[in-house]
Amino acid sequence: MNAQHVIALLGRRDEPTDAVEDYCRYLGQALVAHNIQLEIRRIPWNEHGWRASLEALRLQANAWRSAWILVQYTALAWSERGFPRRFLKVLRQLKKSGARIAIIFHDAEPFGGSRFIDRFRRMLQLRVMRSAITLADRAVLTVAPEKLSWTGSIPQKFSFIPVGANLPFPLTPQQHDRLHSAPAVGVYSITGGIAGDRETRNVIAAVRHASQQLGPLRLIVFGRHAEVRERVLREALKDQAVELDVTGLLDGATLLEKFAAVDVLLFLRGTISSRRGSAIAGIACGLPVIALQGSETAPPITTAGVLLLPGSLDEEKLQIQIGQALVRILSQNDLRLELIRRSCAMYEQFFAWPVIAKRYAEFLQATK
Repeated sequence: MNAQHVIALLGRRDEPTDAVEDYCRYLGQALVAHNIQLEIRRIPWNEHGWRASLEALRLQANAWRSAWILVQYTALAWSERGFPRRFLKVLRQLKKSGARIAIIFHDAEPFGGSRFIDRFRRMLQLRVMRSAITLADRAVLTVAPEKLSWTGSIPQKFSFIPVGANLPFPLTPQQHDRLHSAPAVGVYSITGGIAGDRETRNVIAAVRHASQQLGPLRLIVFGRHAEVRERVLREALKDQAVELDVTGLLDGATLLEKFAAVDVLLFLRGTISSRRGSAIAGIACGLPVIALQGSETAPPITTAGVLLLPGSLDEEKLQIQIGQALVRILSQNDLRLELIRRSCAMYEQFFAWPVIAKRYAEFLQATK
């Protein structure tokens, strides 16, 4: 029996790593078990311009009649500054060709901000997202729809499918029952710019507090933008009993080694949700996670091994709570083991790639 051919369609590539491309690659590997072949294609509008890119899409799409096209949506993949109005032209061309369209919303909400340009961008993104769903045969929401601000009036043709961990699979279960000596706090990736400055300050304050309460610790910072923060981290922690280990981007096998060396993961890159792959990587590795709660935070994240803190606190109060949470997890063995158990259970039920692939196969293999 020939495999069903499905296209994953992406916009411009994110640099230095593209989490959406990784998502498609791991999803494709898992879909093989369902006799589905996923091919990754791009619309490189940033290299060739929109006119040439749409014409190339028209020629390609002639061969895609009745095929499923999984169109990956983030605002910046389809617009340099987050004004993705041409995204609808892509969908209309696919519709005209007779393809079946599923849109995967990796950006679950429009961008924030209070400036006039921010409000205008948010209005445009909402219009594009709502219009996109009317053009699609299926929408995949990576956040529970009841937690989103814009899905109340859309047609009920969506699936809620959390993202998986962009890690090699099948994952060998990691053993975190015993603390390392010294206990290790992990931070996987840091946001760039001003947001990353705030994250770094929060990490420093929390680890300083924990080391003063518990004694020697290791702080393992790895992944995107980690090396950019190394100097600040070393300077701030030089008078503390904290051994610092900083590494930038890593291949999959080395990434797993880093997670195996960690006892608790700090996720401070905004608030946690079922679309935050760097947090889900910690859950997939069976780790306790300390994270901030926000508007998108809902099951299955809230039932995983995540110790949630209010994301609305001012910086000083938040740093105190993060430090206290670190102390609790690293000093209370029963709590730490319970969080590990919950992370392992939720990974198997919701975040493992075979589970995610099964959810996709349910509508990809259904008759039109």
